[in-house]
Parts: sequence; structure tokens; C-alpha cells
Amino acid sequence: MQPMLLSTIAEAVEGRLADAPDPEVVVDQPAVFDSREARPGSLFIALTGNTADGHDYAHAAVKNGAVAALTTRPVGVPAIVVDGDVLAAFGRLGHYLVHHTLQNTHVVAITGSAGKTSTKDLIAQLLPAAGPTVATPQSFNNEIGLPLTITMADPATRYLVLEMGARGTGHIRDLTRIAPPHISVVTNVGTAHVGEFGSRDNIAQAKGEIVEALPDGGLAVLNADDPRVRAMAHRTRARVVTYGLSPEATVRALDVTLNDQGQPSYTLHTPEGSAAVHLTFVGQPQVHNSLAAAAVAREAGLPVDQIANLLSTATTQSRWRMETHTRADNVTVVNDAYNANPDSMRSSLDALAAMARGRDQRAIAVLGPMNELGDDARAAHEDVGRHAATLDLDRVIVVGGDEAGWIQQAASDAGAHAVHLPDQETALQLLRSLLQPGDVVLVKASRGVQLQQLADALLQPDPEASGA
Repeated sequence: MQPMLLSTIAEAVEGRLADAPDPEVVVDQPAVFDSREARPGSLFIALTGNTADGHDYAHAAVKNGAVAALTTRPVGVPAIVVDGDVLAAFGRLGHYLVHHTLQNTHVVAITGSAGKTSTKDLIAQLLPAAGPTVATPQSFNNEIGLPLTITMADPATRYLVLEMGARGTGHIRDLTRIAPPHISVVTNVGTAHVGEFGSRDNIAQAKGEIVEALPDGGLAVLNADDPRVRAMAHRTRARVVTYGLSPEATVRALDVTLNDQGQPSYTLHTPEGSAAVHLTFVGQPQVHNSLAAAAVAREAGLPVDQIANLLSTATTQSRWRMETHTRADNVTVVNDAYNANPDSMRSSLDALAAMARGRDQRAIAVLGPMNELGDDARAAHEDVGRHAATLDLDRVIVVGGDEAGWIQQAASDAGAHAVHLPDQETALQLLRSLLQPGDVVLVKASRGVQLQQLADALLQPDPEASGA
């Protein structure tokens, strides 16, 4: 973070100093929400959540080195006190930093129903070749994570890569007001959170706010293979570059193949030339994610050969997204349990089938429910079950309540060997008795189901087998 006087921050957030802080003391480290992460030079943001109040941890944060806390009331340690909402005040700080200390920084904003984080991670690994780059950590893509990421940048930052999520119409518009983008990327419009938005068209309306925020000289990077995303070209004054498999796409993938690890290869084709790409990531959706990253890198001036080389050496940066590990007994566990929607479920199942076929090994899918699908929930779960049945998987293990049962019933009715289990412990016991050397196991569910814990447990030695 660019060093700032505490008094300047107080002015930026429309707050007042309390409990005798030194107005000339400097904040020069990123903001923190966790008092345990505070260090000398940081600012502690005292958020109030459902189970904890950050104000109660202000003393600990200052003890650990924080210069002051951002609060709504005096807390007995140096603080900037604001009226109303700490989070809104933190957004004002992010806005101030973007407009006053990051004037020469290009903001790259990314949204979409799926693939946001993977695309962000790829862009963050390509753009450093064009200049110093700061990117959203993990999936901190909301009104908390966005200003937090901004505080990680300084005037030397050339590219600020910001993932932007939405839980409703207007959310992305609010984020772009804090950090107006120069480049906006939309990955797709799927069925994730359709229960909250009401329809796919409503999702498209919300996601498209990211291109409406572009200036005349900006760039919209749009998925040519998604008609709702492609239509967003009419909602911006900026230039438009498209990417995808479509012959009309500006940045295209030709001759896509998957190896026996489920890793895609293709020829990257741009108006400037072509080059071969061999991704280390697993799954067909990574082709589109990498094409979006390539389009952004092309705008940053990188040549196609360099883009292809960087894509081919890029690695997974965020956990639980087709995260692949092979045990000592050659059982491969694919942990894709960060989140799930019908589109990503089908893609992950396709990748599992391809991996197992490539190795002539058994394919076992461990699936949990998908959240936030509203009235479409039953039909969506049943569609996933039927799709699993078409792939000739060796076993489909479904974990959870009624929604999981819909997957299992549809899969069984379509001829799959499927079983419905009530909880992770039961599933773990079955898997430990079932798995054989060479098996490929996919674990996939929505984030709240927390099947990533089951995937992690599968990588640990079986206590009973070891005699513990």
C-alpha cells in the first residue's frame, strides 16, 4: 500500500480520529480483517459479522502492530471512527486509493457465473510479464475483498486484477464505482445462483454491469461461445474482443485435445499469429479460461508465443478447483469441491471420464448437492444424474440430503451404478473399502456442502489400514 498518513485516511473514509492516535503516523501495509494477521503499518478493519464483532479484537490487532482500527465507535485503542457502516467506509478508502494513488494502474475486472477465479489466476500469471501486477487473493470478490485487494497495490502497480462477484443486480455496479475498470472480462452466464437472481437473463443483466462501467477507451473481453455474454457488446462504448471456439472469435482455440491427465492442449490463434498451448490444468473449461487470459495479455502487448508459453507453465493458484493429487498407491483424487452448478458439474464429470479412459482405469464420482438453484433445483440435479449415467462411470456416490438423492435416483434410473449416502463419514468409509490402485476419484459439490474435507481425507492414510 502507498504510505498514507492516518489523518489522510480518516479524511478519505469520512471518519474522525479517536483514542489519541498520532495523525502523522503512516499506514504502509495492506489492511487486515483478522487481528492475528495485523503487523506494523497495517490498518485493522473492524467488521461485524453474524458470530463475531471485529471491534472486540481491535486491542489484539494494535498489539500485533496495527497502526489503528477502522471502527464505528471508540474501542480504547487508536481508531478511525466512522458513522454508519465500516464496510462502506472501507469502500471509500478503496475508491480514494484508486483515484489518488493508482492513477497509472490499469484495472482488469473479471466476472461470470463460473471460472472467475481460475481466469483471474491465469491473468495474474501472465500480466507480470508486462508490468508489476496485484490480483485478488483466493476468491475475495465482494465489497470486502475488493478494497482489501486495492490496499495491496501501490503506484508501481501497473495492473490491478480484480475478481467481481454478484449476489444480485447492482452489486457489480457498486464494485466498479470503487474501482472503475479499464478492461472487463465476462467468462459466462450460467445457472449458478439462479435461485437468487430468478433467471439466467437476470444473471446476464447483473454480470453485464461490468462492461457498462468501461470508458470509451476501455476493452470488453467477451466469451464468443456464450450468447448472453456475446450480447453484452451492445452494452458498452468500449472496444470488444471475443474469445472462444467460435470461428468468429478474435482469440480462438483450434484442435483442442485432452491428454490422459485431463489436461487440454490446443493451438492459440490470434490476429497476430498462432502458437501451441499445453495447459497443466485439468478440464475442458480451462480452455475458455485461458483464452480469456490470453485476450487480456494480448491487450497488454505480449506476443502470442510468449502468451502461449506462459499459459503452458501456469499452475493452479486457488484450492479445490480441479485440484489433482495422486496417492502413493496411484489413486488420483480430483478435488473440485469449491463450488458447483449444473454446467460445472457436467464439465467436471466429463473431465473425470476422460482421465479414466486415458489411463484405462476406474472412474468414481463423489457428488454433493448444488445450492441456490431455486425452482430449478430438482430438474437440475436430475439432469446431472442422467449426464453421469451417459459417461459409463464405474461408480457414482452421492452424499447429502434430498437434493443429493435426486442425482442418485436419476443416475440409477438411467443405468448408472449409483448410491446415496447421508454424510461424509459414511462416504469416506465406503471409499476406503472400495478404492483400488489406479482409480480416479472426482469430488464435486457446492461450497457449503464442504466435500473438500472428504477429498482431503482421501489423501490421508487410512488409520484402520495402518493399525492406528
